[in-house]
Amino acid sequence: MPPLSEATLSTPLGPLRLRAGDRGIAAVQFAGGPSRSGRSNVLLRRCATQMAEYFAGSRKVFRVPTELRGTPFQRAVWKALRHIPCGRTVTYGELARMAGHPRAARAVGSALRKNPLPVLLPCHRVVPASGGIGRYTGGSHRKKVLLELERSCH
Repeated sequence: MPPLSEATLSTPLGPLRLRAGDRGIAAVQFAGGPSRSGRSNVLLRRCATQMAEYFAGSRKVFRVPTELRGTPFQRAVWKALRHIPCGRTVTYGELARMAGHPRAARAVGSALRKNPLPVLLPCHRVVPASGGIGRYTGGSHRKKVLLELERSCH
């Protein structure tokens, strides 16, 4: 596998580190510490532009190719995330049904914890059926920011 290109963006969530291969965005990570940039490519620049538009409130859908590596179940869950509209939420059970595994709500939670592309694949839009906003890989404070940002999407 060729080396990944990398860039770090400043966002309302703190720094986000983007990594891309030749075919798509491979990772979005909540970055701690100083910003750094590695080898850049056109996909990173396009993703960075779209992220800036999203955080400015002018973009609802990301249109960048991705490189997803995971089990078939994880990829089904991650693919289903793309169908949750901006400003909406679904429960873990609803997402399990959307992914074609209606009895796998708990397993959906595990797949979301391994989502390599938070924000791009909107796992923050998945909430518990019992209420509240639930957990988030980047921390519940970031999930709250994302859900607040998306309230204006309707």
